[in-house]
Amino acid sequence: MMRQRATAAGALVAGCGGLALALVLAVEAFPRGLVALACVALAAAAAWYGLLRTGPSRLAALVTGVAALAAALALLARDRLAEELLIAGALVLSIALARAAFAQHARLRSRPPPQRPVLFFNPRSGGGKAARLGLAREAWARGIAAIELRPGEDLERLVRAAVADGADGLAMAGGDGSQAIVAAVAAEHDLPYACVPAGTRNHFALDLGVDRDDVVGALDAFVDGGERRVDLGEVNGRVFVNNVSLGLYAEAVRHAGYRDAKLRTLLDTVPEVLGPDGAGLDLRWSGPGGHEHSAGAAILVSNNRYRLGRAIGSGTRPHIDDGLLGIAVLGSSRGRGHRGRLPQRPWRAWTAPAFAVEADHPVPAGIDGETVELEPPLRFRIWPSALRVRIAPRHPGASPSASLPEGAADSVRALARIAFPHHPTTKEQ
Repeated sequence: MMRQRATAAGALVAGCGGLALALVLAVEAFPRGLVALACVALAAAAAWYGLLRTGPSRLAALVTGVAALAAALALLARDRLAEELLIAGALVLSIALARAAFAQHARLRSRPPPQRPVLFFNPRSGGGKAARLGLAREAWARGIAAIELRPGEDLERLVRAAVADGADGLAMAGGDGSQAIVAAVAAEHDLPYACVPAGTRNHFALDLGVDRDDVVGALDAFVDGGERRVDLGEVNGRVFVNNVSLGLYAEAVRHAGYRDAKLRTLLDTVPEVLGPDGAGLDLRWSGPGGHEHSAGAAILVSNNRYRLGRAIGSGTRPHIDDGLLGIAVLGSSRGRGHRGRLPQRPWRAWTAPAFAVEADHPVPAGIDGETVELEPPLRFRIWPSALRVRIAPRHPGASPSASLPEGAADSVRALARIAFPHHPTTKEQ
């Protein structure tokens, strides 16, 4: 408790100090700071314009953007560079301390461990983490059978065969696409499941509260771990643990050169979808108000909503047990029957237990990072509390953003309550 209070107080001091110093410098540097801000805005506008074009137009816009950004940096760094670096450092330190202050260790339900648990592992995932850490050996030492997924083998078939042979607990060490396959079978049979973060990004593990730096320790979920229930998502009969993306990413990975030049292929896809002559996604969907729309750039449907656009915890899900899909649409959208009206704001996000996308052609999609083509209509739904997850006792057991307030003002108030808890007087009691 004392450590949490200290980190909260440190976050407040560093943040307030950095902002105060920034205000002083902004006043003293007027109007140079205002000119630098205008240069940054010009750089952002030029970069966006360039992304939507190809050829000479893209090159000219990007050169303009770089020049404007360089001018802003030159204005800011002309003098008092040490103070500016101090401001940046104070704000970074404040965010880091706030993240530590809001971190929590969930109290999970105690349940007897499975007697015949099985670990499936992909030795190629995450640059060979499983083999490098001797994961199979560590599993056997804990009484967990280990089955290696070899090239060409059907993971779902292996998992179902293990269940038929008496497995009463399932774990997967691999990417999130493989996690979804094992989790779906575990949910179908109501068996406990453990996520072992041996993939590359391990997004599911992060939001479950599994320590991604403790791959071997995740096996202890089947030794003395606690248990909780979480949701799963489904699209057209396929289960996903994180999200399904439609749009720029899914279109880019279809190109033949994506694997050899990912960034260049993605940049080349932007004008195809969003540019002046772009065709958009040609997808149709209904918003939270029930009105039909057509999407412009990207749709992200997730197993519970993501925390987006925040300094702390952005890109994570505060919870995976709310029983709702997270739906986010990026890009201009046009409502049917509303010609002549201005387009709606370019970013919309909401939650719902189900969602549908219509199209006149097969739809490229990225499901937990794996590219597929889905036949329309795309029917999304949530499976509330479908999966029994076991988590090692030393791991957090909760998402990094589980206890984070939504707004900046709420965050400051919450940090103040942690740092300076109110102790009621005898009369108040």
